[in-house]
This record gives sequence, C-alpha cells and structure tokens, in this order.
Amino acid sequence: MNVALWIAAGALATVLLISTSKAFVPREKIAAVGGPAAQWVEDFSPSALRAIATLELLAAAGLILPAALDIAPVLVPLAATGTALLFIGAVTMRLRRGERGTIVPDLVYLALAIFVAWGRFGPESFTN
Repeated sequence: MNVALWIAAGALATVLLISTSKAFVPREKIAAVGGPAAQWVEDFSPSALRAIATLELLAAAGLILPAALDIAPVLVPLAATGTALLFIGAVTMRLRRGERGTIVPDLVYLALAIFVAWGRFGPESFTN
C-alpha cells in the first residue's frame, strides 16, 4: 500500500508541476495549443492563473518533499487534502462550463488525491 501511495503522490505531483506552466505561458497560447480541455484559461485573469499555479506548485511540493526529506511528513496528507480541494474546484468549473467530455482527467486526479489523503491519514500514516 505504501508503494501505491508513493506512486499516486508522484503522479499527482507530476501533473501539478506540468500544470504550473499556466503561470509562464500566455493564456491565449494555452487555449490555442491545449484544445477543448484548456479553453477554461480564457475565463480567468493572468493573476488568477498565477495564483492557481502557485497553489499547484505548493501542492506538488507538499505531496513529496515532507516525506522524502523526513521533515514534517504530517504535511503530506494535508497537501493531498488541499489537492483534492483544488480538483473539486476544477470539476465544479468544468460542470459550470458544460465540459463533461473533459472532466474525466480531473475526476481521476481527484480520486488519486483522496486516496493519498486517506492512506496517509489512516493505514499508512507517517506518524505510526
């Protein structure tokens, strides 16, 4: 189970790190290159996109670094919970925009975040 939790946390951190590109790439270019799944960026201001990217960067770091460095590993389930909240927001935004065809990846990432939070708060806690 520990290995599965590390894999899930690593996959989430990778997705979140890739997603932080919205802080550096103009939103028009993201919308043009990303296809239908990336059209949502046009609804947000550049500063809002930077704020979202900052949250994603912090979540990616929080999912891996505290446990890997053995410095406050209790932060991992908290970061996973924050990541779940981030993806709840993403799913809500997709539903409001009527993007049911592009919602599946966000639901998968949400499930992974919930799995990591559950596993690190419960059976595979770092505090045991």
